[in-house]
Amino acid sequence: MLGNRKPAINPHASAETRLAANGAFRDGMYLGKLAAENGQPLHTAVGGWSTEQDRATFTAGYQRGYTESLARALP
Repeated sequence: MLGNRKPAINPHASAETRLAANGAFRDGMYLGKLAAENGQPLHTAVGGWSTEQDRATFTAGYQRGYTESLARALP
């Protein structure tokens, strides 16, 4: 039987470590990176996340992935 619990994250971990462990943030980073690489406009679709916190975290990840991907592409 599979459990449906979130993994324990060290409360003293850095903000970056906590974000790296967050599925919504990682998903946003990945999709934002893909959008930028494919020349799509910055447009966040958060409908797949049920809580306001997850939607906000996804959006933050998407924006970071998008802007970091564009920044890497600059000469």
